[in-house]
Amino acid sequence: MNAADGLSLGTWRRDPGTVVLPGEAAPDRDPAALTIMAEAHPPAMALEFSPHRHPMHELVWVREGTLTSRIGNQIFTVPPGFGIWLPAGVLHGGRVTAGARLHDAFFVPERTPIAFAGPTLITVTPLLESLLVRLAHQDLDAGAHARTEAVVFDVLEAADRQFALDLPGDRRIDAIAEALLRDPSDDRSLAEWAAHLKVSDRTITRAFREATGLSFAQWRQALRIHEALALLSAGAEVQEVSELLGYSQPSTFIAAFRRVMKVTPGLLTKASLSGIPYQVS
Repeated sequence: MNAADGLSLGTWRRDPGTVVLPGEAAPDRDPAALTIMAEAHPPAMALEFSPHRHPMHELVWVREGTLTSRIGNQIFTVPPGFGIWLPAGVLHGGRVTAGARLHDAFFVPERTPIAFAGPTLITVTPLLESLLVRLAHQDLDAGAHARTEAVVFDVLEAADRQFALDLPGDRRIDAIAEALLRDPSDDRSLAEWAAHLKVSDRTITRAFREATGLSFAQWRQALRIHEALALLSAGAEVQEVSELLGYSQPSTFIAAFRRVMKVTPGLLTKASLSGIPYQVS
């Protein structure tokens, strides 16, 4: 990656013992005979994939853990029952928590009859997952593989809700974003940040609005919900997550989570355990 790409994972919370890899390679299959090449990886230590690109589209999701991906100026925290579609050539990096079962599927672009405008959250229903797991079997004959691929394209759809956090990328407020990425529970007020950076609170407010479309308070809340998604998916209890993220009491955290995600933390946790995507209202 060159400096112009502007992609860094350095401010993310990294689990102890994380192993950094250069990138996830496509399965060793003959792309001339297949459109979709899928595989699953056994649970292992926490992994981080350095920024990289693929010549094929990729769909990636995890079970029993959390997947977080950095793409351009956005961070995607992929909830239970969902995956992220990465178009061919898109620079991306990611992290997977320890013990997660990582799944991915690569799609040959010129033979893929669907298209998404950019990185897209996909609903990984039990049916879609079972089809992709079937395609990972190398003993599947060509006819069965082609028929399974056809059904995948029938059921592969973008999720109703796309949840990505825009990073400011504005030198006036980058220090705030970096501090909150390191510690989402940092509860310094707008006035305290203005005094610390020696700027007016109106400057900070205007910068956040221009860069992210959100106020400072809204952006910090969205960041905390991203971190909550990761912690809940990894098995943390609601009260523990509330305390870690600096909420005064669990009910305050639950209300904030529901405002952003349109679902309670408890329902999301049940979805994670059952492997069934939750529904948003």
